[in-house]
Amino acid sequence: MNDHERGAAHDVRMRGFARRQTVEAALRWLDGELQPLSAEPLPLQATAGRVLASPLASEVDVPGFDRATMDGYAVAAESTEGATPYNRLPLIVIGDSLPGRPFHASVGVGQAVRIMTGAPLPAGCDAVLPAEWVEGPAARAAPQTEAPEAKPDATSDWGISALAPVSPGKHVGRLGEDIGRGTTLFQTGRVLRPQDLGVLSSAGISEVRVFRKPRVRLVVTGNELLPSGSQPYGCHIVDANGPMLAALVERDGGLVDFPGLVPDEHDAILDALHAAADVVIVSGGSSVGVEDLAPTLLAKHGDLAVHGIAMRPSSPTGFGRLEHRIVFLLPGNPVSCLCAYDFFAGRAIRALGGRTKTWPYRPIRARLTRKISSPIGRLDYARVQVVGGAVEPLAVAGASVLSSTTRADGFVIIPADSEGFAPGTEVEVWLYV
Repeated sequence: MNDHERGAAHDVRMRGFARRQTVEAALRWLDGELQPLSAEPLPLQATAGRVLASPLASEVDVPGFDRATMDGYAVAAESTEGATPYNRLPLIVIGDSLPGRPFHASVGVGQAVRIMTGAPLPAGCDAVLPAEWVEGPAARAAPQTEAPEAKPDATSDWGISALAPVSPGKHVGRLGEDIGRGTTLFQTGRVLRPQDLGVLSSAGISEVRVFRKPRVRLVVTGNELLPSGSQPYGCHIVDANGPMLAALVERDGGLVDFPGLVPDEHDAILDALHAAADVVIVSGGSSVGVEDLAPTLLAKHGDLAVHGIAMRPSSPTGFGRLEHRIVFLLPGNPVSCLCAYDFFAGRAIRALGGRTKTWPYRPIRARLTRKISSPIGRLDYARVQVVGGAVEPLAVAGASVLSSTTRADGFVIIPADSEGFAPGTEVEVWLYV
């Protein structure tokens, strides 16, 4: 079959769909096409929100030394045995240990080193006596040394008294207690959070391999449309799907290419389908109208694998391939567009970028206040509100009423094998936020 014949065979304009595929069948085809894109190395500072392409392990211990977890005095614990406010035990302070400026000599029984939080524990010490458990000239300047290897000046030693005992290991952070050498930090598929970058940096990791972000070309068609930011007039309406889709693609980890509206013209749409992208999303022109050109063009020049799905809204949805690109044909009606994106295009963008395919919505379970009806053989996407812990249906129709999604807290899915849910039925609600 040549290109013209393939296009004609899939041309449903003004004829309607002879049959509609199930959502499950459509997803089977789509999932068979989805593999994460190639990996790219990035500086650590550029990887927040990106997806790890390989596991990361630490090659060092964090911390790399025993350190104080309180301000006070590093001591051998046995030097404080029996100390009480009524039995003060004298200690000789022989130096300081500061963060980045350790005390290099060894500490004996009856001696102490003034130490700050995070500073290395000197040799001979196994505990830190907190400053509030000490009596003496705590503010006195301890010996200062310019050279790191300089030994303490014995003439400047000074005394304190321990008022309470400390046990071995008290107020001491041990080598590797945060991260041990060889520990796997994160697995493939991890979406890196800001605190993850902190952990990686502490382990000395400066570059990370992450999955490449999918490049997504938005093709919003419709001669009646005005660019976002315009004022509607006459029979012209302002594009709502472009800004909505751009935000959804960015949420799902894609790179948006949306240079502007595309007229309902054969050549303009065909050029847009050939964009330099991993995914092309066409909004509008996916149904059976005279100007619905995209399905025929995709069938003629590529592979229109799915067109017409047994769901409401979004039944005119289609998708397939054009060379290396996955192409989605989404309805122009805004609610249908949102629903089709959620079910199909968003799933693909997340998977290509190494993310989970599942919805980025939080599910809860609650009971219906009234019935939701649905015919057997069609999946329904019902917008709902959650009021006082109960679920109130808003609408299951009105695919052009985008404001219904802003009034809604989320949606309920009625499977194709169900006639709906009776009042009082506990249902799963997918919350938009």
